[in-house]
Amino acid sequence: MPKKIVPFVIAVVMGSVHLAEAQQAKKIPRIGFLESGGADRTKSRLAAFQQGLQELGYLEGKNIVIEQRYAGGKFERLPELAAELVRLKVDVILAGGAPAAHAAKQITTTIPIVMGNAADPVGTGLVQSLARPGGNVTGLSDFFEGVITKRLEILKEVVPTAKRVGVLLNPANPTNPVQFKMIQAVAPALGVALLPFEAREPDDINRAFTAMRKERAGALIVMGDPMLGSHPKRIVELTVKSRLPAIYGGRQSVQSGGLMSYGTSFEDLYRRAATYVDKILKGRKPADLPVEQPTKFEFVINLKTAKQIGLTVPPNVLARADKVIR
Repeated sequence: MPKKIVPFVIAVVMGSVHLAEAQQAKKIPRIGFLESGGADRTKSRLAAFQQGLQELGYLEGKNIVIEQRYAGGKFERLPELAAELVRLKVDVILAGGAPAAHAAKQITTTIPIVMGNAADPVGTGLVQSLARPGGNVTGLSDFFEGVITKRLEILKEVVPTAKRVGVLLNPANPTNPVQFKMIQAVAPALGVALLPFEAREPDDINRAFTAMRKERAGALIVMGDPMLGSHPKRIVELTVKSRLPAIYGGRQSVQSGGLMSYGTSFEDLYRRAATYVDKILKGRKPADLPVEQPTKFEFVINLKTAKQIGLTVPPNVLARADKVIR
């Protein structure tokens, strides 16, 4: 009798092992998509990320799942959203913006985090260095000092009479004060005095513009920030109403009626972020994957807005634009 039971037990055990292996083989990777901004603002970035994944053989719903979470510019929500993704046991978190990356890093030290975009990841403590990130964070930076200072140079070319330039920034975003210092360093050589105007919450935006009028700002730089970027129409309306020439970090604001933008192509960054996710899912460690910097930049001008505020864009500046909205 025992001689007949033993083969049966072995068969059951072996069958269970094969079943477990089959289930493991069918495990679909889950990617957490954690955004500092809102879904509308980052729609094109998500599409670029999905395209990058598709080019690498990943089809959402078939062999990969993306769990989306959006803070809508309310950074205080990010820790709980990051915790939700951790509870879902995602394999990788794609963090959009430095605030999202910081929140994810505070919640988990084991789940790999890929930055879709984060300004100055070294200076803000996200990674040890670009070449050797260390820890569980890597990805792409939208930080490039020349891009930050170039905005002031372009603004001065378009509005040469501007002596006092306002800077709308969110002090709750760790990268905004860093970028302000960079612009401040080149301002004297351009004969410009910078005037910082802070907006931590949406309600602060109107107050900031009231202060700009009192301080007689002649032009404006709007910092790249998820909270500010979640209210492009309001900011554009206020700049037009104040007849204030403004430059932004992303073309979305110009498409919403802003005057000019100069900065990184975020769609290009998010498409490239897919390669990091692919490498990590195949066993690479974030600590061993160097952080990459932007390689594609865009300069966009809206001539409709220029006409609205009574501004003539110099032909030499117009000729350098990658896109002109007429």
